[in-house]
Amino acid sequence: MEKIAPNKHNTPIRIAIIGAGGFAQFAVTELVKIPLAQVVGVYDAQVEHATRLQQINAAIHIYTSLEELFTAPSVDLVYIATPPYLHYEQSKAALLSGKHVICEKPAAIKLADAIELRALAADRQLLFVVNLMQRYNPLYETVTTLIQKNVLGGFLHGFFENYASDEMLTEQHWFWDEQKSGGIFIEHGVHFFDMFSGWLGEGDVVAAQKLQRPGYPNVWDKVQAIVLYTNGLVNFYHGFDQPKIMDRQEMRLLFERGEITLYEWVPTRLKMTAIYTEAELQSLKSIFPTVAIEIVKHFETPQVSRGNFKEITYQYKIRLDTGDAVQKQTLYQELVTAMFTDQLTWIKDRTHRRKIDQDNAVNSLQLAENAEDMAIELLR
Repeated sequence: MEKIAPNKHNTPIRIAIIGAGGFAQFAVTELVKIPLAQVVGVYDAQVEHATRLQQINAAIHIYTSLEELFTAPSVDLVYIATPPYLHYEQSKAALLSGKHVICEKPAAIKLADAIELRALAADRQLLFVVNLMQRYNPLYETVTTLIQKNVLGGFLHGFFENYASDEMLTEQHWFWDEQKSGGIFIEHGVHFFDMFSGWLGEGDVVAAQKLQRPGYPNVWDKVQAIVLYTNGLVNFYHGFDQPKIMDRQEMRLLFERGEITLYEWVPTRLKMTAIYTEAELQSLKSIFPTVAIEIVKHFETPQVSRGNFKEITYQYKIRLDTGDAVQKQTLYQELVTAMFTDQLTWIKDRTHRRKIDQDNAVNSLQLAENAEDMAIELLR
């Protein structure tokens, strides 16, 4: 089959959607704003869902079968927003048909399938990427800068606590069926395994547990994993048992000179407490030029303390808080738009360096699968 050559022109990339549920409708609302994108078609087994998507843009063609979509010469890229158990077969069929693929997470239920998709895309010079949009968050970039500049010293420990809502997840929802979702680590945890790997490098799962909901033998609603990174552990906890109004998340990274706390699963707020010298404080101000830095304590002469068997010199203890003016939904829209723009730009210009690629899809799933395989099942 003829390979699609990189598009060097200004013509938009023609996109067809597979799966027209709520998130696809959200994504298409953002896609139609991108000059590089043209949404041309949709397929959903439930035609009424496809019709709702067509209402966003009347020019969207409703395909009656996947075969019709995959063989359509007017489609350059397929965006897959179906349940996880369908991702592998639909991505593979799209790639074999010469289409680029952007898929919702995870890449597949099984790591071996994701590795196969990565190799298939590379062989055919096609895009294959999973929507791990967390790396497009300005706060993700800020934490990356703090770590790369060693502003807080060496990493010691971290955690992610996800108190998520199950209000829309009925007992019959595919989310609870691990044959369809892969389980919480695979269906949801890949986002956060990818984030922390971006900050801390490769990690190894050293322990994992999963907890069954009492009275519901097929519902495993709480999972926890411990991942060992260089110099420190990170604890990951996901519990899907909250009313929507109480859905909340927090992640923290502890370093030798202070700590960073981020709020929401798409982080909208960062708080920091740390100790610094005068020069280090000026460096911090360059990273946070618009954020007020609170001086908690100021010492006229440098102080020397010890921690982690190291001497730590400082003149200031500080706090900063970026605030929560950014709304999660607004930020989420911006991240999805940035992810699509980044990937579509690469299709046109293969020298473009993307923030995520096919390796993110595979590496995050590898940690998730390791956690799922290692998880000790706890019954109550």
